[in-house]
Parts: sequence; C-alpha cells; structure tokens
Amino acid sequence: MSGIQLKNSCIFYYGNPAGYVEEEKVTLDSMFRSEELENWILQRNLIPKWKDGVFERLSNGGLVFSDEEVKALKDCRIWQLKTDVSPDRKFIGYEELMENFGELDRDNYKIVYDGEIETNDLEEIYTKFNLDHPQEFKGHSLSISDVIELYDGTSSEYYYVDRFGFKEIDFKLGEPSQDMEMTM
Repeated sequence: MSGIQLKNSCIFYYGNPAGYVEEEKVTLDSMFRSEELENWILQRNLIPKWKDGVFERLSNGGLVFSDEEVKALKDCRIWQLKTDVSPDRKFIGYEELMENFGELDRDNYKIVYDGEIETNDLEEIYTKFNLDHPQEFKGHSLSISDVIELYDGTSSEYYYVDRFGFKEIDFKLGEPSQDMEMTM
C-alpha cells in the first residue's frame, strides 16, 4: 500500500496534506519533496509546482473542497491611499466616492501588503488586518476606502472596503507598482 493518496483533489503523503491537484497541475509543499513523491507525480502525468507553506495552508483549511472540486486560496494584496492624496478622498463610502470624484484612480493607491493568508473570506481578511496584522503589513488597520485584491497566476479580483461590506470593483490598470514603504 502506497503512502501517497489522492482524496478530493488533495494529496496526502503518509497522512499529511502535502498538496492539491488542479486540472493537470499539482502544487506541493517543498518539505515533502522526495523521489517517491516525484515518481508518483510523474506516473500520473501531472505538472508539479513546489512551494513552501502549502502544508500549513492545507492544515488550516486553506483549500475548499466541494464534490470533487478543489478551490485553492488566492494570494492577497492590500491597497491603501497614499499619504499625499487629498483627505476628501479618504475613508468615504463607494457611492460617495463615485458621486464626488468618479472612478477610483489606482495611481492614488500603494500596496501595503502582498502575500499569502489563510482565507479568501473578505470578512475574515478585514478582521485579520484589524486585529492580527501579518508582520509584513506596512499600513494602517483596514478601513473604508482600502482595496483588497485576491489573485493567483491567472486573475485578480478587487474589493473596495465600503461603509457596510465590500464592493467588487474594476481596478486593473497595468501592473501594480512596488511601492511598499520600508521602515526600520
């Protein structure tokens, strides 16, 4: 009996969630890289992607399984208004922004976080960036007028933090600038 099993698109390596399969691709945690696992992948004609942190994400519910379908967590960027943006544009609801200023201008924003988190749920992201900031987060607590981006290698989804909830928006203008401020 093999120590490698595939259940609901999740690969278990001797009982540990080691990776997941999406179509013909497999994403696996680097710590499980072994000749045995590489041969198993090769036999199934899968394309491997080795990545750190997959085990932790899977162990913490980082994938959503539903009837043979697996949905991987997307990475997250938090966008906040730059300090030199007019205070009139800050901390206002989406409708008020549209009435007074028109569409969002991506040039007014900077990325204050870019990385993996353990959820794609917007309410959980909001709570995390208010109560338990990741070490790499270089902004103020998440609030009205901020933008949450959920992305993977193929697409991005953008959400404006509104007065009540979140408004999906079109925020795709070129590539994001690497404008993260470094502090000591």
